[in-house]
Amino acid sequence: MEANPRSTGRLPAAFLTPGSSSFIDFLADHSPEVLPGNRKLPEGVVEAPHGTTIVAATFPGGVVLAGDRRATMGNMIAQRDIEKVFPADEYSAVGIAGTAGLAVEMVKLFQLELEHFEKVEGATLSLEGKANRLSTMIRSNLGMAMQGLAVVPLFAGWDEGREKGRIFSYDVTGGRSEEHGYAATGSGSIFARGSMKKLYREDLTEQQATTLVVQALYDAADDDSATGGPDLARRIFPIVTVITDEGFRRLSEAESSELARSVTERRLEQPDGPRAALL
Repeated sequence: MEANPRSTGRLPAAFLTPGSSSFIDFLADHSPEVLPGNRKLPEGVVEAPHGTTIVAATFPGGVVLAGDRRATMGNMIAQRDIEKVFPADEYSAVGIAGTAGLAVEMVKLFQLELEHFEKVEGATLSLEGKANRLSTMIRSNLGMAMQGLAVVPLFAGWDEGREKGRIFSYDVTGGRSEEHGYAATGSGSIFARGSMKKLYREDLTEQQATTLVVQALYDAADDDSATGGPDLARRIFPIVTVITDEGFRRLSEAESSELARSVTERRLEQPDGPRAALL
C-alpha cells in the first residue's frame, strides 16, 4: 500500500520532479485554486482599495519607475502610504495600478515566476520574455477585471541585450505595448503623461529623469484627486526607483524627500510647474 505523502511528511513526487519552467503553470496543474484569477467572488461590484498613478521614463543609462503613495476606495482615501513600485528581479521592476490587494499578490507571484524560471533553466529570462510572462498573468485575471477588480501595471527594466532601459504598458486583457521615452498608468496617467510630454528629452541625465517623474506625479496629483502628492507634514514621498546596467535601486527616503521638497519649493514660485519652450 502506497504511503500518503501528508502522513509521512514528504512532498508528492510531482513537487520534486523538474517540469515546466513556469511556476504559474505548475500551480495551475497542482493547486489551481490559489491563483488569483480562479477565485470565486460574490455577485455584484466589489469595493476594494485602488492604487493610482505610476510613471516611467527612460534616459541613456537606464529607466526610472515611480509611483505616488495614495490608495482610494470610492471617494475616500483608503491609505496614504501604500507602496506601488516593486523590484521584479535584479534588472526589472513593476509598478501597480488598480485593485491594490490583487496587484500586490500578482507582483509576488510574478517575482516567484521569474525566480523559478532562473532556478529551473539556469538562466534569466530576457526582458521581452519577462514582459510576456506578466502579460499572461494579467490576462488570467480578466474575470475579476470584469467585476471591477482590474490590475493594470507598468513594467520597466534594463535590457542587457540592447543595453538600454525599456518600458511596457498593459491593458486589462493582458495586451502589451512597448512605450518609448515615457509612460504612465492609473487614474492620474492622463495628466502625468501630458506633463512628461512637454518636459521629456532623450538626453536626460539620471538626476533629471528622477526629477521629471516627480514633476509628473505632482501634476497628476494637482488634477486627479485619487493621486497623492508629496505629504511634507507626514513625510510621505513618492517611491522612485532606477534600473541601470548595475541593477535595481530604490532611492532612499532621504533622497526622495530631498527631491520632492525641491520640486514643492519650486512650485511655490511656479504653481503650474516648469514651462516648456514654444519652439
